[in-house]
Amino acid sequence: MSSVSWKRIVIKVGSALIAPNQNGCSSHYLLGIAQFIVRCKSMGIEVVLVSSGSVAAGAHLFNEQEEGYKPSIAVKKAMAAAGQMEMMTTWDRLFDFPTAQILVTHGDLRDRERYISIQETIFSLLENGILPILNENDTVTTDKLKVGDNDNLSAMVAAAADADTLIICSDVDGLYDSNPHTNADAKLLSSVPFITDEIFEMAGGATSSVGTGGMKTKIEAAEKAVAHGIDTYIVNGFTVQTFNTLLSGKNPGTHFAPDKKPMNEHLHWMTHTSTAQGEVVVNNDFNTELEGDSEQLTSNEIIAVNGDFAVGDTILVRKDDGTRIANATSNYSSCLLSFIAEQDDEEFASKFEDSTGPIISDSNIALLEDK
Repeated sequence: MSSVSWKRIVIKVGSALIAPNQNGCSSHYLLGIAQFIVRCKSMGIEVVLVSSGSVAAGAHLFNEQEEGYKPSIAVKKAMAAAGQMEMMTTWDRLFDFPTAQILVTHGDLRDRERYISIQETIFSLLENGILPILNENDTVTTDKLKVGDNDNLSAMVAAAADADTLIICSDVDGLYDSNPHTNADAKLLSSVPFITDEIFEMAGGATSSVGTGGMKTKIEAAEKAVAHGIDTYIVNGFTVQTFNTLLSGKNPGTHFAPDKKPMNEHLHWMTHTSTAQGEVVVNNDFNTELEGDSEQLTSNEIIAVNGDFAVGDTILVRKDDGTRIANATSNYSSCLLSFIAEQDDEEFASKFEDSTGPIISDSNIALLEDK
């Protein structure tokens, strides 16, 4: 009998669980995770699966597997293309209900229109009892377009799916105060009420030889998720008992408490998913209380416009000394905004803005804590 109150969860599974021996997919660890998903669905809990592993799953199909060999980016993309098929086949055969594949890039997620399209697809699949399985589209990603790790991707997906819980599977029981692989005295943190710099310092680096993320990326993901009000767990995905404990309403790993005042969906997307395509630099004495009064940002206060952005793109508003003020949706292209800001005639600029509207709208601003 479960005591959980989840309505919709996202579970993230990494490469080390998918292809632990780098010899193709293995159901050894996935079977327990699949049974957990089946049990969740039988209790009316909707599930979204974020699954890494396409490169690891496809690596064994290529000849260049000598010791010390480092595949080129092109070969890695080919491994991902081949491995994605094997990975989806492995997942699909573990369920007696339909699954669906959604491959995304960060370019898809940071574009508001495509983000909403992905969101609507997830909702439609869930409404029809189909399990959405998401992965980064490694075959087509570039440095500019990729998220880079599926920990952060899972947090973005959890926000898009309006999930109440995110479960990130790891190769350890959760977050320790030091690396448990090298320190036998490391202590597990069962609860993290706030994510601080000290928490990030505990995260260390990657420990898996087949994945792209480590504990640090899992903390980054938790930070994104809790900002949206999502309960987040880092747990050991290698043991079946982990999932039995979760369904009993207990915490088998590290729980990150959701923010008491979560961001609304649009501002969360702008802060944690979208990427600034350019920046507007303002005077150092500029009033930072932008939210709720965006019309105070006028062309007269702009020192510089950097980057190439279009109407509707996310931009960074910062002071000349580098202090980050806000992410915002620009109502002007960089070309037009540069032109207006460069005009010596302040009356011209004011009249232009009066006729075309504010540079940014107060509903499209996410204030930032400078980091």
